[in-house]
Amino acid sequence: MSDRGKRTGPPLPLEMLAAAFLFNLGQGVLRPSLPLFLQEVFAANYRMVTAIPVVFGAGRWVANLPTGYLLDRAGRRPLLVGGLLVIAASDLACALTPIYRLFLALRGVAGAGWAMFGTIATTTMVDRSATERRGRRVSLLLMTETFGLLLGSAAGGWLYQGLGVVSPFVFEAGCMITAALTVISYRTPALDTDVSAPAPAYMRRRFASILQVPGVLLMSLTNAALTAIHTGVVVFLFPLYVVERAGLRPSALGWIVSLNVLGRLGGLWLGGKLSDRCGRSAVLVPGLLGYGAVLATLTALAHPVLLGLWSLFLGATGGLVAGLPTVVIGDRVAGPLRGIAIGWLRTVTDGGFLVGPLVMGAVADTFGLAATFVAAGALTTVLAGTCLLDRGEA
Repeated sequence: MSDRGKRTGPPLPLEMLAAAFLFNLGQGVLRPSLPLFLQEVFAANYRMVTAIPVVFGAGRWVANLPTGYLLDRAGRRPLLVGGLLVIAASDLACALTPIYRLFLALRGVAGAGWAMFGTIATTTMVDRSATERRGRRVSLLLMTETFGLLLGSAAGGWLYQGLGVVSPFVFEAGCMITAALTVISYRTPALDTDVSAPAPAYMRRRFASILQVPGVLLMSLTNAALTAIHTGVVVFLFPLYVVERAGLRPSALGWIVSLNVLGRLGGLWLGGKLSDRCGRSAVLVPGLLGYGAVLATLTALAHPVLLGLWSLFLGATGGLVAGLPTVVIGDRVAGPLRGIAIGWLRTVTDGGFLVGPLVMGAVADTFGLAATFVAAGALTTVLAGTCLLDRGEA
């Protein structure tokens, strides 16, 4: 092997990145159109609309850890393709069903398919990266996902209005099928089954040992907290705060939210690159402190230009630390057991996805919208202090 090959490790799994882009492109198209579909087809109230992400998240939560156990026993490629086809079938069934409860159940099934794809994609990217390039490759996966969501979200409303109410479901199903065909046809070793994987009984015995690896539990909780802040504050409450403070129209609000996504892309790239060069903790701890400072100081702003600038900073500082818990776990857990570790990480993280909006919504109702940003800033500061005491750096 050449010196360059030794430095970079296994080749980049391009089919995984292509599938991740298509996967998130379909997910992005569905996001803005799903509430409109529910109101038009089912005359849904707000409670019925908000039940969808809860059920979808529950499906993800249930399927993450089992996928981690199975990915090197049943095979990564079959499970990955199966997850994509489960989502496609669920989408097509959702487009046809006239019964809300059945629709709700189908979104839960789609969430399980989402977990199958996400757990295998993350584990594969971690496995197929040398330690000195792992941060950049995990960030590249997250950037690919974010870019797909950005393009899909921009097109979702147009598809719904121009091609009919079921067109986003059909489009997402098409993206999933295309991604599955990409995974099947692009036969690199990245998704081949790991023949050295331990037997299932041994893996069950080792689950407790995984949690005892320094930093695994801390990084899992950190990732859950970051997800809770991102979903509960940045995605759902920040746009409302901007409207209340600056009184902007929806068109201007769209630009401010876009700046957040742009900043997140830049932060993901920078976080992966710096963590490979300077060390994980050297980026994670200052990144968490910076994220907390941006969140807390947002409450002092009212001018649209400053809110737009802080939106960019929110995305950048959040993106800087978003991939690092996954990278740290990939560094510290031995290869054959990484699937379980990533499955556990995603299970805890999806707990943050479910709890974050509920907790932050309650804080906003009780203490006011600004209190959620202060609380989120305080939480990231506590996490930074805890991570500073972590002595498990690989």
